[in-house]
Amino acid sequence: MNVIETKIPELLIFEPRIFADERGWFMESFNQNVFAKVLQERGFGVPIFVQDNHSMSSKGVLRGLHYQSEPFAQGKLVRVVQGRAFDVAVDIRKDSPTFGQWVGVELNAQTHRQFWIPAGFAHGFVALEDNTQFLYKTTNFYHKDSERSIIWNDKTIGIDWQTEGLELIINEKDAHALSFIQATNG
Repeated sequence: MNVIETKIPELLIFEPRIFADERGWFMESFNQNVFAKVLQERGFGVPIFVQDNHSMSSKGVLRGLHYQSEPFAQGKLVRVVQGRAFDVAVDIRKDSPTFGQWVGVELNAQTHRQFWIPAGFAHGFVALEDNTQFLYKTTNFYHKDSERSIIWNDKTIGIDWQTEGLELIINEKDAHALSFIQATNG
């Protein structure tokens, strides 16, 4: 397993080893021991995953930026199993030196990369192809009353969503989400 660090130390990209031959390919998509070792080596706590989610999006669908408030905050290990997506995590931890900063990574079915987003980050993605299928493990159960959103195009954060040439499809909730300042001043 190759681990790629990002500009925000807690956000990690996991690149699994792929074993391919004329029959196809095999990969270990998750191993708790490997995951725990990587996080522990970096001085981070090791979460337990309690829920798996699977979504499908058409090209141009933008989902996010979502998070759950404490005590229901969620860490997510995300990957794309079909299609391509540009995935984004924003640090919303007020006491963090990287508060308000973001990291974006392309996830796709060819590289099989996974993106670790711990609790304390808002998360979103835009589908770059039709039928983009997104899988993610979460460290806490979905809790509707704790669900929060930050507007995807917030000027304070300044995310480059890499959407040139895409016609964006954004649902009502995400189109009218709070600004970063509104969401983090509570």
